[in-house]
Amino acid sequence: MRSLLAVALTICCVLAVPASVTAAGGTRAGDRIGAVARAGQWQLGALRLPEAWRRSEGRSVLVAVLDTGVDARHPDLAGAVVEGPDLTGAARGHGPWGHHGTAMAGLIAGRGHGPGRAAGVVGVAPGARVLSVRVTLESGDPQRERQPRGGSDALARGIRYAADQGADVISMSLGGGSGTRKGSAAEEEAVRYALGRGAVLVASSGNDGDSANRKNFPAAYPGVIAVGAVDRGLRVAGFSNRQDYLSVVAPGTQIVTADGAGSYAVGDGTSSAAAMVAGIAALVRSAHPGLSPQEVRTAIEQGTRRRPPGGHNRTYGHGVADALLALRAADELRAADGPTTADGPGAAVGSPARPVARLGAGPGVPVPASRTPVIAGLLGLLAAMSVRVLARRRRGGDSP
Repeated sequence: MRSLLAVALTICCVLAVPASVTAAGGTRAGDRIGAVARAGQWQLGALRLPEAWRRSEGRSVLVAVLDTGVDARHPDLAGAVVEGPDLTGAARGHGPWGHHGTAMAGLIAGRGHGPGRAAGVVGVAPGARVLSVRVTLESGDPQRERQPRGGSDALARGIRYAADQGADVISMSLGGGSGTRKGSAAEEEAVRYALGRGAVLVASSGNDGDSANRKNFPAAYPGVIAVGAVDRGLRVAGFSNRQDYLSVVAPGTQIVTADGAGSYAVGDGTSSAAAMVAGIAALVRSAHPGLSPQEVRTAIEQGTRRRPPGGHNRTYGHGVADALLALRAADELRAADGPTTADGPGAAVGSPARPVARLGAGPGVPVPASRTPVIAGLLGLLAAMSVRVLARRRRGGDSP
């Protein structure tokens, strides 16, 4: 799929549900759809988030999502989104907008909706805020082909903007930023600038691991946490790029996400995996705000499961990301400094907090062992409401 900034996500089934149906306090059918969406989030258990949330929910952390824009109208993101600039130079209203960015924001900081926030998508760091910076267009947007390839430096400018706004974490679920496979000096300089400002940078490794397996930027820039994808069995997905610079892998198949103003989607890709690791970085930053970007990265890489022989390889990186183990690794890094927790039960008196429902031991909806009940349930509900189901492939992640 040709693109200026290719978006690394496969959407295998986009479920078009009106926002009014899925909004908090909406119809009974909408509540049921939200419950099924939550039940489909198998990554909550795989990342050990219910246990991690007892320690940190990402409060006081700002995560910049450099993507296609984030639609703050989605009920699962109510109150979580700070609107940043649109650096694409493309007008809204002439093509699809904000689907991929909204999906990634939901995986990072979704808060769910409805009674007890038990329905809809919950992110890895539901206490964090999202800064939306639009740096690329949706796959399929006709404006994409009319834009010049290379030279716009939208991603580089987005990284610098996020750093200047005090973003603690910068999430980049995209690849081929400058329109090339060699990266760009402007982007690499922007990465160094953001690291110098204390930001943790996370990017998707790419989705052509089963074919060209090309080097992917911004994931390949020094200092960026490059993330690959695993399936429910914690096996590396065939499409996930294998490279020496890979840091960790995380859930990236059959992922239920927010989509647009108020719908949900199910898809595969290293985009989702990167967003989740950005969420883990937010959890660590909230618990230990004094950690440097390198220390946060070290905590994430040391706090993994299924570590390969020798501690690292091109397929798994340092292993499968685990939110609870990352927090424990961060504790060890800061043990000599005394308690620095800014979130959770050990929070210091006077530490900043934002109004968000405490998830405690985590959402009460069980994660099914298979995607089949989730998809069947969603399709059944949609058919009953005569809502159109759009099936489409959106395997991005690669510029030509």
